[in-house]
Amino acid sequence: MTLLEEWHSKAYDTQNHSRESLKRLWDDYFAKEQAIYAQLLKEPDTEVKGTVKGLAEKYDISLMYMVGFLEGIQESLKVANPIDTMEEDTEVSLAFDKEMLFKNMVDARAEWLYNLPEWNAIFDEEKRAALTKEAREMGTVKKPEKIYPNDPCPCGSGKKYKKCCGKAG
Repeated sequence: MTLLEEWHSKAYDTQNHSRESLKRLWDDYFAKEQAIYAQLLKEPDTEVKGTVKGLAEKYDISLMYMVGFLEGIQESLKVANPIDTMEEDTEVSLAFDKEMLFKNMVDARAEWLYNLPEWNAIFDEEKRAALTKEAREMGTVKKPEKIYPNDPCPCGSGKKYKKCCGKAG
């Protein structure tokens, strides 16, 4: 079983773990996750690297929590880590894209993370508001506008859609 599969079996397995034990696990995890991000955001341009086990020790968390953290930050990293195949001694990097990290936190509705005071030194209020808006739009599915037969053709020909690109046959 890979480390990621082991983490998933601990964190998401509702058949073998009670709802209460999973809630305790996640509450504890979120508190530790918040502390790690607070540290990382103090020096956002400094790349933190190490083995999975080494980083777990550095941040004083369990190996499984570090695996969960690595999974959570994965989409915000400048270079992806091999989370599907990583082992304790796999070298990983926590070098993240600041804007992407902020937007992913907003998209995940992780208020305890995107409201960390450390963000104030990275982005001003106006920038955070713009990134929040972008993040909310990332998850919004927009249906393409319907084109009716008598509408101008979207190709720009100046003809009606039914006489141009919408012509049958």
